[in-house]
Amino acid sequence: QVQLVESGGGLVQAGGSLRLSCAASGRTFSNYAMGWFRQAPGKEREFVAGISRFGSTTYYGDSEKGRFTISRDNAKNTVYLQMNSLKPEDTAVYYCAARGVAVVTTPRYDYWGQGTQVTVSS
Repeated sequence: QVQLVESGGGLVQAGGSLRLSCAASGRTFSNYAMGWFRQAPGKEREFVAGISRFGSTTYYGDSEKGRFTISRDNAKNTVYLQMNSLKPEDTAVYYCAARGVAVVTTPRYDYWGQGTQVTVSS
């Protein structure tokens, strides 16, 4: 089992920045590709960003490219999502997820955190 705990969400004005963190415990962190997803009310869970096991490859959803940066620190068992130039449409609950093989852009991940709310005001 892998336990994931997100933090760093909150209320921010449009154009602002937030950094989300996801701390993992339970198994060897570097065995897992990591992803960030988000879900707004009434919408499906959407892929935001993903990172390979050792951080050599990153992936982004179309709306996040150039604004968001995913990174990981395997020594700290933590994955990060730096979000810049935030827009009201980025408002959602953000989830981190772990997958035992490679990053995929669908929610086919093995473990999920409880989510952290991000609200962007206009």
